[in-house]
Amino acid sequence: MKISVVIPVRNEEESIRALLDGLLDQSLPAAEILITDGGSSDATAAIVNDYAQRNPSVRLFREALALPGRGRNVAAANASYQWLAFIDAGVVPEPDWLAQLAAGAGANPDTDVVFGAWEPVTDTFFKECAAIAYAFVPNRESLAEVRQARAIFSSLLRRSVWERVGGFPEHLRSAEDHLFISKIEDEGFKISYAPAAVVRWTMQPTFGLTFKRFVTYSRNNLAAGLWREWQAAILIRYAVLLLGAIILAAFTGWWPIVLVTLLVLLLTARSLAALWRNRKRFPAGIGRNLRRLLLLIPILIVLDAATVVGTVDWIVRDKLRLGSAS
Repeated sequence: MKISVVIPVRNEEESIRALLDGLLDQSLPAAEILITDGGSSDATAAIVNDYAQRNPSVRLFREALALPGRGRNVAAANASYQWLAFIDAGVVPEPDWLAQLAAGAGANPDTDVVFGAWEPVTDTFFKECAAIAYAFVPNRESLAEVRQARAIFSSLLRRSVWERVGGFPEHLRSAEDHLFISKIEDEGFKISYAPAAVVRWTMQPTFGLTFKRFVTYSRNNLAAGLWREWQAAILIRYAVLLLGAIILAAFTGWWPIVLVTLLVLLLTARSLAALWRNRKRFPAGIGRNLRRLLLLIPILIVLDAATVVGTVDWIVRDKLRLGSAS
């Protein structure tokens, strides 16, 4: 099986080498590695060019200000082969990633799409807690969990699938992959899973970067019309708290203390639920779990704040059009 690997990048000078080294070290080599640079202002394009000069299978395309969907579409349109593997910068594949995806396709000749698996890189305590807070890490022994956690950055599909669904939406900075996967399902393509085809996804390492990333996720999730899958629950939760504050204010002067207490209890309950949900994936003793709890609460606050800010940003810039869209 000859596979064209498709990658959209922009300002990934810190991660692109690890990704390319991982792809060039595959037990089943990629026939070609197609990278679309969406207007990087750092050394990303120069690094890719250096790899391309040393490895003829690496090809670089330049698209000014291309978002991920456009980047994937450009690379896919230039692919020479009928099987396309998708992966992203910030992700590193296991050495047998492509081989496992190919095996998943070969197991059933009717297969059109194969989804692999992914795991978060948790090389710091912050990243470990971040993974517990918001990354659904599947048990690879459970096909249902692998299916729930599927991601475009660990996938293989026939080029005809990409063509038939019209490619990826090009106007979104994130969530375009969810829409693409939905279109694949709607068309009734045969989907298989290869849990052993694993890539490692790097978590955001700080509060600031996590906030920035999730503001982008929030805004584009709304632009994609997927608010019921994320924002709805969070906004309802805080709307109930706000309503409770108004009611409490009518009956007691202690309402700010009561409101803060309820908020802390809510965040603590969510943190405990996250720890319980991940108890097998991230086992630890009481001491480490207490430390995790103390960090999970502020991480959840950052995630919720980013969700609200992203929602307001979408309303102001996209719905009211009071600013330029990015």
